[in-house]
Amino acid sequence: MTIASSTNDSQRLQLSPLTLPTRLLLGPGPSNAHPAVLQAMNTPPVGHLDPAFLALMDEIQSLLRYVWQTENPLTIAVSGTGTAAMEATIANAVEPGDGVLIGVAGYFGNRLVDMAGRYGATVQTLYKPWGQVFSLDELRSAMVTHRPRILALVHAETSTGARQPLEGVGDLCREFDCLLLVDSVTSLGGVPLFLDKWGIDLAYSCSQKGLGCSPGASPFTMGPRALEKLQNRKTKVANWYLDMNLLGKYWGSDRVYHHTAPINLYYALREALRLLAEEGIEYSWQRHQKNAEYLWENLENLGLSLHVEREYRLPTLTTVRIPDGVDGKAIARKLLIEYNIEVGGGLGELAGKVWRIGLMGYNSRPESVDQLVEALQQVLPG
Repeated sequence: MTIASSTNDSQRLQLSPLTLPTRLLLGPGPSNAHPAVLQAMNTPPVGHLDPAFLALMDEIQSLLRYVWQTENPLTIAVSGTGTAAMEATIANAVEPGDGVLIGVAGYFGNRLVDMAGRYGATVQTLYKPWGQVFSLDELRSAMVTHRPRILALVHAETSTGARQPLEGVGDLCREFDCLLLVDSVTSLGGVPLFLDKWGIDLAYSCSQKGLGCSPGASPFTMGPRALEKLQNRKTKVANWYLDMNLLGKYWGSDRVYHHTAPINLYYALREALRLLAEEGIEYSWQRHQKNAEYLWENLENLGLSLHVEREYRLPTLTTVRIPDGVDGKAIARKLLIEYNIEVGGGLGELAGKVWRIGLMGYNSRPESVDQLVEALQQVLPG
């Protein structure tokens, strides 16, 4: 639609009301939100310093601690997408000259490398082929070599569908007096994750995947060791908007104004977390695993092969190898246009080689799998 500018005040534009198709979102995110979450976003807003809204913020914090299995006081929702929460983690944890060791086995490991470099870190990298994971022995060897201040790992690599084991990594980091930073964007709510038990010092996520919400209110948490590093910084956090020294006063007991929060998105996040708590986090993990295994079985019955070894596959995001001679983009477009089903394509090294199929949050149901498989049977070459 093109709208011509005019200086004639009497001229009014005649525009149609917003209409968009209803899709089943089975890509890498966003996922479809639960009807109760959508309803919550329609609630009339109150002010961002209204006592009722401040009480809702407290509920969000408490619920996020439950979902992450942590007691961290500084656990909040960043006003922004998961990438903003990623940058908040880097901005607050990294000082110029800090050695930061980053495990890169996919697209979002590379994003961490780029961000850490921009904040003045001395970045060291450990690489694996896309779809593989790091062993504890490999991490130990890299720690001995580099002696970093921070080790950053992607728990759930959205570009590959691989789950990085984290058991024992926190103990390793404490042995080397190093903070453990974890990307849980595609794992929170859908993959077993124990921040305190596993010794994770910093973590971030998003709202539109395993939590089944809309994007824009992104979980962030700092443990005691990370908070101590923040409080002892020699330089100010370079990003004012994401400075936890300031945001902590808005989310904490001081309630000092920082910015106008996305009120209706916080309404939605609170409802999404409420639903998850009512289900029970362990039951949510089990549901995601069960439905992922149902998906894997059906895909293999169609003659398709999966990119990641079963032991390390994410239950939230599955990478499916595109068969030889098949136009992956054309199949994905046909699913979208003719069947209203979205699946994702590959990123980076996997571009044109895989489809990415998400079963996250509200969408992790057998009906989602059945609808996709039925459509795939129609669009894949015989």
